[in-house]
This record gives sequence, C-alpha cells and structure tokens, in this order.
Amino acid sequence: MTTQKTIAFFPEGAFGPALNSVGIAQACEALGHKPVFICDPGFAGLFEGYGFEEHIVNLSKPMAPEEMAKYWSDFINSHIPNFRKSPYEQIDNYVKECWEAIVDTARWAQKELPDVLAKIAPDLICIDNVILFPAVKQYGVPWVRIISCSENEIPDADIPPHLSGCSEHDRECFRAFEARFNQVIEPVHASFNEFLSECGEDPYPPGQFFEPSPHLNLLVYPKPVTYRRQYPLSPNRYQYLEGCVRKEPPYAVPSFKAHNTMPLLYVSFGSLGAGDTALLQRIIATLGRLPYRALVNVGDYGDAYGTPPDNVHLASWYSQPSVLPQVDAVIHHGGNNSFTECLYFAKPALIMPFVWDGHDNAMRVHETGHGLMLHRYDWTDEDLAEAIETLLSDQAMHARLDSTSTRMQARNGPEKAARLLDSLLRRSE
Repeated sequence: MTTQKTIAFFPEGAFGPALNSVGIAQACEALGHKPVFICDPGFAGLFEGYGFEEHIVNLSKPMAPEEMAKYWSDFINSHIPNFRKSPYEQIDNYVKECWEAIVDTARWAQKELPDVLAKIAPDLICIDNVILFPAVKQYGVPWVRIISCSENEIPDADIPPHLSGCSEHDRECFRAFEARFNQVIEPVHASFNEFLSECGEDPYPPGQFFEPSPHLNLLVYPKPVTYRRQYPLSPNRYQYLEGCVRKEPPYAVPSFKAHNTMPLLYVSFGSLGAGDTALLQRIIATLGRLPYRALVNVGDYGDAYGTPPDNVHLASWYSQPSVLPQVDAVIHHGGNNSFTECLYFAKPALIMPFVWDGHDNAMRVHETGHGLMLHRYDWTDEDLAEAIETLLSDQAMHARLDSTSTRMQARNGPEKAARLLDSLLRRSE
C-alpha cells in the first residue's frame, strides 16, 4: 500500500506545461499521493479548479489583474509583426525578449520560493520550465524535470537546436542558428550566471539556462517522432511519457446551421496566438466558404469577431482532450500540447507556427509524415483548402497516425509518470 507523500508541481506560467502537470497530478493522486501546485498569481484558481491545493509565488513584479492583462496584451501586440519572421530572424526580438523575461522569473521566484517550499514540505518536486530555480535544486529532496517542450530542449549535436525549426538533415541551419542564438543571448546569459553565482550555483555554459535532473527527467514527446541522437538518452535518467493527456468532462459538439454532417475541423493557436486576430479572421472567412464545420478558439479576443459563418463556432476555450476525439482534422500553432494530443488521438494536423518550439514541431510533423506545415501568412484560400483535403484523405498519413496513437494510448503518459515518481519516492525513503 502506498504511503502518502506530498509532491509539489511547479509548471511554467503557460497552459501547456500547467495542464500536463495536472494530468500527472491526477494520476499521482490516484496512487494515494498528495499533489500540490506552486504557481504565479496569473494562474491562481486553475489548479484549484481540478481539486488541487495551490501555493502562490510571484514570478514577476506584482500587478493588479487588469494591469497584468494589459501587460500581456501589449506584449503580444508588440510581437505580432515578428510572427511573420523566420526562427533565425526572431532571435533578435521575440526570443531575446522572452529569455530576458524568463531570467527575471527566476530572480523573482527566489524571493519567495524557499519559504513556500518550507511551508509545503514536499517529499518530491516536479518542475516543468526552461530555466533553473535554485531553490528547487537546493531544497534537499529529489527533484524531477518535466520537459513539455520539444524533445530538442535536451540538446545533442545531431539534432536541430531548440527553437530553430531546422530540418534534421540541415546541418548548416543548425550551425547558423546556434551561433546567432549564443551571440544575441550572451548578455542575458551572463546576467543569469551572475544570479546563479549569487545563489551559490556554478555558471552554465553558453546558451544553457537549465540542467537535467540527476534523479529523473520526463519528456512528454512521443517516441515515434523522436530524433536520432548522437548520444541516446539513458532510460535510467530519461523517460518518454509519449503524451500527457489529462481527464476532462465530455464536450458536446454544437449544431451548425450549415454543413452539419460534413467533416469537423478544430482551429486553435493557443492563448498567445489568439491575439493574432487578423489571421484568425482570415482563416474563419476562408473556412466559411468551404464544405466543413469548424470549432475555432478565439481566446480572450471574442469582441474582435462579428457573427461567424454558419459553419463556424467560436469560443474562448475548448477542452482539447474532450474535443479532439470528435474532430476530423486540426489547424494549430505547434504548441507541444496540441502537437502531442493530435498524435495521441490520431488527428491529422496542419501546423502554422509563429514562435518558440512551434517551429520545431511543425517541421517534425512534416518530416515524419504525421501532418503538414504551412507558413502562417504566405498562403492562399486554395492552399488552405488543398491542405485540409490532404489531411482528410491521405490514407498513408492516417495509417501512420493510427499506429502512433495506438502506441501512445497503450503507454498512458500520466500513469507512467505517476509510477516513475512513486518509484523515486520509494527509493528515497
């Protein structure tokens, strides 16, 4: 019989990592453990909504909710022009500014995190982030790194650099991206190394902001789309969860005034990409002229849309694990949850990436034959219609997706993670 232990989950302030951790926490709770969540005020209430205890740590300057909402709205709007740029061109703007903000989160967390951990007294800490929080490493219990981003967040000389969107065969792209990234990020990295020194930690090598856990590292990435590494990851320290799909209430597909019996599409660019309302308006207009139904996630920007076409339904939020089993194809931004959940449910996807590891995931789904990629802006109505038709009719793609889905569902990522965490706890007693 399992002795109850307290497991602290500390996901990044983004829905992908947060919801992956919810799935693992649900499975840990089923084994008899007590999961609790550490989160930024901006995510307060999300984990309580799933029945978990929350502990707040400020990861940025404290702001009123309306001030925080305006901050993120301004941030998104300022970068929409950069969404048109290549991954290499985004290093100087979006990528650099993100890393500056991420380093700030580590500095802010260090002010409160040690006291919060002392209050929780966890037996195990699971962190899903791209940067080290020294207090986690120094608390004195085993800590686990969860990697919700693309697999190449753990680097290797034979695979594309993280965020690059390079083909696995394009070594020139590897070298150019990595050189430019290290050059542009160097001041940010130097600042982070100063912070590490202040916390009694050794500096990291160029371009590195986190390290693998010596105890256990869990990659959400599905095995059938992994890269061929020069140095394969040891299963003693690295385990692939092959998706991490949480349990959600069922979703009832609405009735449509037009094409109500035709294939159903799902369109979502995540909470960040929803700010690109001009692009979504264009996609909605095109879908309105095609013989399909579509569910479209417009995030917090519903006021930017008038009455949609009769074959399109808009909502600020869809529970993807409940929606995806019912759709025929997906258009998304390449966020890792959308990427892995489409594979988990065998849904062909058209990825239109704009930032971060969406570029990597778009290239990966294309190169492994699990879907298609399309430039976010350089397309015609005919291009989009042709891509959707291919997703619906390509039998070889469907067979590949069915095989990958069968493998992923058999492994049940959250339950596998819970068993691994339970085993680590037992070894640590």
